[in-house]
Amino acid sequence: MVSSIYRRYCTLTGKLAPRLVNARKLDDVTIAEMVDKLYGACTMCGRCVKHCSIGVDIEYVVRTGREMLARMGYVPESLQATVDAALETGNNMAIPDEDFLDTIEWMEEEMQDELEDPEAKIPINKEGVDVLYTLNPREPKFFPLSISAMAKIFHVAGERWTLSTNMYDVTNYAYFSGDPEHGRTIAARMLEEVRRVGARRLVLAECGHGARASRWEGPNYLGEAYPDTVTSVEQIAAYLREERIKTDPALTPERLTLHDPCNLVRGGGIMKEQRYIMQHVASDFVEMTPHGTDNFCCGGGGGQLAMSEYNDRRIQIAEIKAEQIRKTGAGIVVTPCHNCVDQLSQINHTYRLNVQIKTIAEVVADALVTP
Repeated sequence: MVSSIYRRYCTLTGKLAPRLVNARKLDDVTIAEMVDKLYGACTMCGRCVKHCSIGVDIEYVVRTGREMLARMGYVPESLQATVDAALETGNNMAIPDEDFLDTIEWMEEEMQDELEDPEAKIPINKEGVDVLYTLNPREPKFFPLSISAMAKIFHVAGERWTLSTNMYDVTNYAYFSGDPEHGRTIAARMLEEVRRVGARRLVLAECGHGARASRWEGPNYLGEAYPDTVTSVEQIAAYLREERIKTDPALTPERLTLHDPCNLVRGGGIMKEQRYIMQHVASDFVEMTPHGTDNFCCGGGGGQLAMSEYNDRRIQIAEIKAEQIRKTGAGIVVTPCHNCVDQLSQINHTYRLNVQIKTIAEVVADALVTP
């Protein structure tokens, strides 16, 4: 579809004899079909690229088509609203600072009670630290236990870290909408905050597209390198290797399985670290079939969770993932991505899987041996 439009307007044969080369006119009918296919029927998971017999980067073609539509103003309304919220408020869910700080204070108190340690803190707006940590706004909004879980890991590891009220949103939904200017604006805010805080390292929360958009696409948007940037999965694995934290798999007797987020695994190559972590937290771990770079998308990628227009389609295709989970016999599904957590939670409810959905940080915190 995308290449047929290119042929129509950018090749001589397409201009003179469009039918000979299947060159399509960019009219209202074509635009409507593009919106439906490129936004509504693709999660940009990249699995097709791996299986393409002639090596076409189909995901990149989809992104190119989305950029065309974004420049013409045809981004689905609900997806654009998510981007606009991030541009206007600093986070994609438009969470006010007061509400964010209340949540952090509440999670800090919970953590102190659990650890019986009044010195256990969730630092805010500290400068000169080693780590600036980010969040997916779904965490303070819907999954605050993920915040306290990672804070608990940082505390036990003795990390010098902080969150920032200026910029804590790891996501960049402009990567999904296809608007490079919006993507550049959001990426620049993150880089500016790392520099302002003076952090040695940027640690990205458990969010597949957030990790990709910040770690790899961010430098592309800005044309300059980011500072040392890792995902929280890599950071936790490093703590385990360095014995800065210790875990006891016996504390997690349930069977665990692992969902590989598309952007983190196929798009980012981060696959061994989460399995290394599973070895240290799970007494009974089983892989999905298939898994790793061949794993099926949960159905929530590509901005699908933000596009209410396609909810029914998104849940319907998720039956593939539901069957994958059911066949493992696991009681807990672990995934290092909050978009996946949200989608898997809806799959869990719709297809009555009766499982728990947890992040990597949460299962590590559950198995953590504390002083």
